[in-house]
Amino acid sequence: MILSRRHKVRIESERMTLRLPVHGDFKQWAALRRHSETFLAPWEPTWARDHFDRKSFANRVYWAQRSVSGGTALPLMLIRRTDNALLGAITLDNIRRGPAQAGTLGYWVGAPFARQGFMREAIQAVVHHAFHQLDLSRLEAACLPENTPSRGVLEKSGFKYEGVAQSYLQINGRWRNHVLYANLRSDRRGKTEVGQA
Repeated sequence: MILSRRHKVRIESERMTLRLPVHGDFKQWAALRRHSETFLAPWEPTWARDHFDRKSFANRVYWAQRSVSGGTALPLMLIRRTDNALLGAITLDNIRRGPAQAGTLGYWVGAPFARQGFMREAIQAVVHHAFHQLDLSRLEAACLPENTPSRGVLEKSGFKYEGVAQSYLQINGRWRNHVLYANLRSDRRGKTEVGQA
């Protein structure tokens, strides 16, 4: 990771650069989100009316800078190095210090780039950064029980199933249960049994 006085974060993985969003990402971000709307809608909260507004995206950029400065989140865009294509995003959010030393992982990938190993690569890079640069001890993630691809990428990235959170998030306008996963820096747990919620 490279961290300057201006809080510019850059994580390099095998095929990607993970970095903070910038205003110049707007057109590519909006195009990818629009193109992927049907693919993403079943798994995400309902998009706000201003989701695709330039001002809304500018607020995202501002929030990202403030979050990194305050140490509360690490919101990163996934940029493929070969052609600078925006593939999706990953956010380490709700970073808690003190006794917890934990954070929550959220992510999305555009439909054209799904199932090509990009998200697994991004998760592994962020996990390594979180444990070795941010000194976190526990990373958490949640997804809908029927989201088999998301569950698979978490499990392949070292996350273990921990249980079910009832009415965890509103997805597509409905309160939905989510399965919970965690990755521990020092994990002595064996493989956990994955339950159905």
